[in-house]
Amino acid sequence: MLGFLFRLLPFWVREPLLIVVGSVFGVRIMYLALRDDAWVAAGIGTVFLVATAMRVHTVVQALRARRNPSPSAFAGGADSVPAARPPGLATPAALVAPPAPDAPAAPAAPEKEPNAWGQAVAAVAVFAALGAVLWLGPNLLSSGDDSAPQAVSCPSVEGEELPSAYGKTSRAVTGDELCKALNRSDLPQLLGTPAEIATGASGSSNTALLTDGKVARPEAEVRFETYTVNVSATYNELSIAQYVKLMEFGEETDVKTLSILGRPAVLSSDHTMSIEFDLGSGGTGGPVGQGPLARTLTVALDGKDRGGYYDISVWSESGALLDDSALLDIAETVLPTIPEPAA
Repeated sequence: MLGFLFRLLPFWVREPLLIVVGSVFGVRIMYLALRDDAWVAAGIGTVFLVATAMRVHTVVQALRARRNPSPSAFAGGADSVPAARPPGLATPAALVAPPAPDAPAAPAAPEKEPNAWGQAVAAVAVFAALGAVLWLGPNLLSSGDDSAPQAVSCPSVEGEELPSAYGKTSRAVTGDELCKALNRSDLPQLLGTPAEIATGASGSSNTALLTDGKVARPEAEVRFETYTVNVSATYNELSIAQYVKLMEFGEETDVKTLSILGRPAVLSSDHTMSIEFDLGSGGTGGPVGQGPLARTLTVALDGKDRGGYYDISVWSESGALLDDSALLDIAETVLPTIPEPAA
């Protein structure tokens, strides 16, 4: 069907059109073939370019013929002389030329032919624009593609009723505030996975375990395909110095004390917990197991280490640990953005 439509087009439109299309596709296929070392594609591109070269040659010959038309002889023209007849032979009446008219008829005005150059230039311009759209279209459309995955946002917690511990601790932040501070657009770069997009974000305003609901402990978590980042704040009276002493009796490994943002801090490693739920007819949960190893940076709430701390933990389902320098970068970027209500 497409070939039939091409044949219906005038010569000076059809040929420039095919030249442009063949050039665009030929050059594009050859570029992809050289980039990917695909010899079959290179052969196809060569066919396109050779066919295009032949059409260019045809158009050039046609233009030369239009510029230099060859003279043609017309039988029975004005300058032709009739052959002599033998004497005594009568001239047939049918061969007797009619008398010349009194006034010669005005010659008909020659039909104005379309401008071949104008048609060619117009066809080349139109299909050069179409070729540019086909070439650049995917790049231009990808920037506005609404189907591209978008990073998740923190869930809305309007009207959430906070535990009484938050009212008694004036400097306590909520899980929503921690989530907004952690769910940053540059968090994937800080994790060393800039191409990843957050698949989940959450925040909760809970209290610390074994404190009878008297110690506020908000937390937030942002999940990626590779890593999961968790930030929590514990508003108790435990200092970092006391916390390090408690680690001597625990199972934490790779303990390292340091200072960050002018506050005492400590690095440690420990396994997360893994809980399995059976959603079958029984509806019972499985035993609590050991999850992947997490690297945690614990930072005092203030420089004087008067009690309370932030925990920033990062882990991966594959078991790979984040580099300590990246964990410190996350702390130096996220912690200053956490709001600190006045006492």
